[in-house]
Amino acid sequence: MSRWPEQPGGGHVLVPSHPWLRPAPRLPVAVQVPAAREDARCRRESATAFAVLGLLAALTVAVQLLAGPLAHRTTPLLLALSSAVAAGVVVRHGNRLDRRSRRPWRALALVAALLVCGQLVSVIDPGGAHAQSIWAHVPQVLAVPLAVASCLSLLSRRTGRRPGVRELLDGAVVLVALVLVGSLVLSDAVAGRRGPVDTLLAVGYPVSGALLCGVALVAVSRVPRVRRRSAVWLLVTMVALVVVAIAGALANVLGDAASGVLTVVAWSGMLAAAVRAVDDDPGQPVTGAGEFAVPALLAVVLGHLTSYGVAGVVVALLSAGHAFTLLEQVLVVLLVLLMSVRGLLWAADDARLTRRLVQTEAYFRALAASAEDVTVVLDDDGRVHWVSGAVHSQLGWSERELTGRRLADLVDADDRVVLEDVLRGSVPADPAALPPTVRMVTRGGDRRDVELSGAARAGVPGSALRTGLVLHLRDVTAHRSSQRELERMAWTDYLTGLPNRARFLAALEDARGRAAEGRSSCVLLVDLDGFKAVNDVAGHEAGDALLTQVADQLRTGAREQDLVARLGGDEFALLVPGGLQEATGLAERLVVSLDRPFRAPLPDGQGAGPRFAVSGSIGLAELDPAADVSATVRQADLALRAAKAAGKRCVRSSGEAVDAAVGRRTRLARDLPAAIAEGQLRVLYQPVVGVRDRRVLGLEALVRWEHPLLGTVPPDEFIPLAEEDGLIVPLQRWVLRVATEQAAVLLADGWDVQTGVNVSVRHLQAGCLAPDVAAVLAAAQLPADKLILEITESVLLDAHEGALGDLEALRGMGVVLSLDDFGRGWSSLAYLARLPVQILKMDREFVAGIDTDPRGRALVASVVELGRALGMDVVAEGVETEAQLAELQAMDCRYLQGYLFGRPMPFAELRALLASFDDSVLDVPEPSATKMDGDVHLVGRDG
Repeated sequence: MSRWPEQPGGGHVLVPSHPWLRPAPRLPVAVQVPAAREDARCRRESATAFAVLGLLAALTVAVQLLAGPLAHRTTPLLLALSSAVAAGVVVRHGNRLDRRSRRPWRALALVAALLVCGQLVSVIDPGGAHAQSIWAHVPQVLAVPLAVASCLSLLSRRTGRRPGVRELLDGAVVLVALVLVGSLVLSDAVAGRRGPVDTLLAVGYPVSGALLCGVALVAVSRVPRVRRRSAVWLLVTMVALVVVAIAGALANVLGDAASGVLTVVAWSGMLAAAVRAVDDDPGQPVTGAGEFAVPALLAVVLGHLTSYGVAGVVVALLSAGHAFTLLEQVLVVLLVLLMSVRGLLWAADDARLTRRLVQTEAYFRALAASAEDVTVVLDDDGRVHWVSGAVHSQLGWSERELTGRRLADLVDADDRVVLEDVLRGSVPADPAALPPTVRMVTRGGDRRDVELSGAARAGVPGSALRTGLVLHLRDVTAHRSSQRELERMAWTDYLTGLPNRARFLAALEDARGRAAEGRSSCVLLVDLDGFKAVNDVAGHEAGDALLTQVADQLRTGAREQDLVARLGGDEFALLVPGGLQEATGLAERLVVSLDRPFRAPLPDGQGAGPRFAVSGSIGLAELDPAADVSATVRQADLALRAAKAAGKRCVRSSGEAVDAAVGRRTRLARDLPAAIAEGQLRVLYQPVVGVRDRRVLGLEALVRWEHPLLGTVPPDEFIPLAEEDGLIVPLQRWVLRVATEQAAVLLADGWDVQTGVNVSVRHLQAGCLAPDVAAVLAAAQLPADKLILEITESVLLDAHEGALGDLEALRGMGVVLSLDDFGRGWSSLAYLARLPVQILKMDREFVAGIDTDPRGRALVASVVELGRALGMDVVAEGVETEAQLAELQAMDCRYLQGYLFGRPMPFAELRALLASFDDSVLDVPEPSATKMDGDVHLVGRDG
């Protein structure tokens, strides 16, 4: 059973009655589960009730046939028990509905309760051997208005509509017909009856049953659609009640036994139908008047069947010579009048519906004729049965010429398979897919691209077609032409007319699929040598002319099966079906053809301009079906770089060394995120020594990667990968956290040293360096002046206001700033003066030849003097020999770092180094000694 979901206010959800016009209602899970359990419980209880009613009916029939005189007391008792069971089930199952929807079932339960009372009175006061007491009929008479109320309570009161004339006529027809049949059938039973009980039994009950059937039939006509099944079962209940009444009235005709058996069977059927009626009731929906716009056809059918059946009975009795009484004649005339009026109303309704149908058809014809598409109706043979729309402008035919033709005869032979798929309905209904298109021949012999859409086939739900198919046709010739032009532009380089990068990569994907089947292919990347000089000297127009010539040369030199494309700039590519040997031979021929001078045209087009030496370099790679196409392009690009490095004008293929380099770099880039998360990184420290203090004043934190398979990876290899992949900030945060925590441990142990950490310019550009440093200092409880941040010279290239502001904020916190690798890259003294740095660290390349190269010595001395003039401390990296130490001491360079004083070591070995540092290593003969005063700051990087 289905139920209407109740709203918090006691109402119901408004749901359209037609399932194809609305989505199925979806209740919350919390509502669905209890409702499902309630329905299952009701089904189990109903099944039990049906079994009990059947058992009691069988027992009652047996008592009726076998008990003799005891049957007059036992039969009413069993019928009362059956009625009580049905009343209890009706009340219990009706309580699952809302208050308003329970009304008909409470009334029906009262009817059953009154029937119980009547039967119990019959047991107490049987009224004689063959008749009931007058008091036994009082509850049954009172049950009639309750039964009428039960039927009328099914009707909705919120629509403001009452039963119409047609529904009342249907009910009146049934009422009059049943009364007439009762009069005809019960005429013998009425004869000889005396007293009010006999009259009630012979006349009153059949007439009351006929009245109830008429009212129930009106209820079926006017009840909401969702409750119509329940109303039909209620009508069955009333029909069974009529059978009970007629069976009691025919007792003196059929005999007590037959009449009793018929009464018991009809009584049990009546109770079972009542239980089924309440089970099928989903409740009264909140609905509009449109719910009742179309009356139930069942009421009309039952009314006509009843009247025709009665007419047959009347004809049969007339032929048998039956003499009709005045009442029977009046009933016959009344029935004929009612059927005549009902027929006239039916004819009026038919005329009204016909006019509406004609009007609707006119609307749809006008709609189809005014549409841009051509609408055709095909019969089962595929012939055009009806056509409407702009036929001549869209298809090049007139409506008369198309009608009767087979549509397949007008379609190009190559596209008839597409049309057949549409006619069979085998085209996939994918909303994202474009409608199928065929080429149709016009009367003049031209071909047009016609789009097929909107197919509606007979037999499909929602389709009114009995046979054939409806199609919408549209001429999309201009649209398809524009679409093909757009596709060509999307896949073609605008300058050279060659396929572009997108087309080339798509072809690579196809070739990879063929390579998996054993048909190998190769990729050639062609780069022009000398193209930049043409653009810079002769201008971009000359460069475009050169690219056009190169494209023509590549087309001419390539084979028919080869694909030549321009990837961008002066880079071209070829997809060559075949193996490496075949592709290498083609590449060598192309290199020879490209090695020729290029004469640039003059800007005014008069004469020839300067002459340029232009050639080409080619990188070659074989397509790997197991790898994606981008990997093959990278392999060819590496081979192209190798050709450039080999002196240009040559061909190189991707070899094992290139593959190994690419494989290692790819492996490192893939494993770096896991290295940070899984603790594969570690921090080493290298000491920085103060010459005048003769002790270790600082440590430089150096990060190392212990790869589980590749071993130790130097920072120069994985730091650039971290910067490219956006991992440098989390990596540096980790190094800062570890370095500050371990520096705090050394400070707590009494070692007054500063710790330097290298910072990438990418971290500074991210704008989060200052907050990150403040966070790690606070977490480690390390004084800010014990941390040195070492920034490379590349910060000078990005010394915008934001970066300078972050550096000023760090210095304001007390952090010491150091400019690392000074002199290695691009230096500017003007920018150097603006940076808030306190330490300069000379690149190790400066110190390497200081003891043998007078120019190097003079350069280092000038850097030391520069630092002194700017108020900065200078640290010399890469000190490895005593001769270098002597020269630096002679220049009064106060801070030194290098292998002479210690190699990078783990944190566990630092205490031993700090405790056992031998300052005698500083005692070397100095070429000259220069005393200088100043404060001690400090720090460092890998020396």
